[in-house]
Amino acid sequence: MNSVSSVAKLFFVGAGPGDAELITVKGARLLGEADVVVYAGSLVDRELVRTYAPDAEVYDSAGMTLEETTQLLARAVADGKRVVRLHTGDPAVYGAIQEQMAALDALGIAYEVVPGVTSAFAAAATLKQELTLPEVSQTVVFTRLEGRTPVPERERLTEIARIGATLVVYLSVAMIDRVVAELLQGAYTPATPVAVVARASWPDEQVVEGTLADIAAKVGEAGIDRQALIIVGDVLKARREGVAAVSKLYDKEFAHGFRKGVIT
Repeated sequence: MNSVSSVAKLFFVGAGPGDAELITVKGARLLGEADVVVYAGSLVDRELVRTYAPDAEVYDSAGMTLEETTQLLARAVADGKRVVRLHTGDPAVYGAIQEQMAALDALGIAYEVVPGVTSAFAAAATLKQELTLPEVSQTVVFTRLEGRTPVPERERLTEIARIGATLVVYLSVAMIDRVVAELLQGAYTPATPVAVVARASWPDEQVVEGTLADIAAKVGEAGIDRQALIIVGDVLKARREGVAAVSKLYDKEFAHGFRKGVIT
């Protein structure tokens, strides 16, 4: 695969969830060095581009097709320009970059991928919530409800809900009634806590908390119908009920490679 740093002049960069300061240091540096920036204008704040790439040629890909973005990127690289393809969050999570990379591979164009902060982690930070807690949940599932984009049969929410793990549901808040109905067919109950975070880390961020019994009504009242994550699971009880079990990492009686345990 052509992705050697000494060769690549094209970088897929994760912009982070919204807050311009949540882009990585490397991502910000590459934006500052870019001659051309192609960014997902429907999701990435234009101010982020203005801040880090004020002198670059900037193109909004919101209205472009795959063929159009590929032609634009290929032409810029052929002209010897340094190019950043800027995506929201982390490009690996619902980033729609695989088909772009395949098109570039077919053209023999080298590129690198620079990770970013996905909105799930920005939402958890807003909630001041760890998503994995000992004896509560040690698994986090990123998923979405089937809409215009289908999901494999084995990954339908009704199937995933059987696990009962911490669940982060992307791209589905407009269908939250269906989300709730399908989750209740699994290990979750009407009392399972839920948090919906819209536009995590943006100035107009919204947070709605409840349970599977009432979250749909609350989200409707708040007028949230897009750009929101649904976080489900018993880990969300920790802030109001306390932590039942704590990590062994800092337990004084727990020995590991960097610390001897205390013998009592």
